[in-house]
Amino acid sequence: MTISDQDILFLDECVKEAARAEIMPRFRNLGDTDVLEKTSATDLVTQADLLAEHRITAPLKQRFPSALVVGEEAYDADKSVVRALADAELAFVIDPVDGTFNFAAGLPVFGTMLAVTVRGETVAGIIHDPALGDTVTAIKGAGAFLTRREGQSSRLKVAEPAAMNQMVGGMSWAHMEEPDRSRICANMAKARMTFAFNCSAYEYWMVASGKMHFIGHAKLMPWDHLAGVLAHQEAGGHTAKFDGTLYRPGETTGGIISAPDKESWQLIRREIVGI
Repeated sequence: MTISDQDILFLDECVKEAARAEIMPRFRNLGDTDVLEKTSATDLVTQADLLAEHRITAPLKQRFPSALVVGEEAYDADKSVVRALADAELAFVIDPVDGTFNFAAGLPVFGTMLAVTVRGETVAGIIHDPALGDTVTAIKGAGAFLTRREGQSSRLKVAEPAAMNQMVGGMSWAHMEEPDRSRICANMAKARMTFAFNCSAYEYWMVASGKMHFIGHAKLMPWDHLAGVLAHQEAGGHTAKFDGTLYRPGETTGGIISAPDKESWQLIRREIVGI
């Protein structure tokens, strides 16, 4: 199974249409009944999440009727779909509003992510910023590109390697257990500057474009990482799980680090993760 250039344009338009029709009209315009807690007060779902996922899923199923479609919100109804990514002939993975807490709070730091996998390998990824209208597109073997709302396009490149005390980075420790949580938070003081966006879409955008040297996560749900990891790799970076193995569709545990190169990855694993 191959994905054509026309397919990529179709996917890009699906994502943008969902942003125009379902996400941005609700941004800073949510009613009390439009926001629900899933597992906690910081784990939210909004009407924008649900309707945007449906808006993307419907045309995907029409154009690719035999494909597996894995949406973050639909996952609650059938958790087996994530494991199925390891072997699916063709699959699409959707995060309709990544950074829902930010979105619900009126903070314009959120994005829509769409990844394409073929037989357990990510072959394309899209990260769209509904607020700015900008889009990162990555195709395996062809690079990662940022296209502005106005149409200007530029190729992405990760940051140059740097000493630990000169690095800019972020580690998403919200889902970490102790003692890892406290150790990693303390070790982040070794970096020059740290950020916490609470939004994988922005984190991968920043690390793939060279604005940050590294990012790391403990929880590996596919809608949060597949598109971003591909963009980072196609921009020249090195991403691997905490144990050094490559991250693949269908995996949800093990932690992950994205860095400029393998040597930087090893430094961050040792100095920040502490293993």
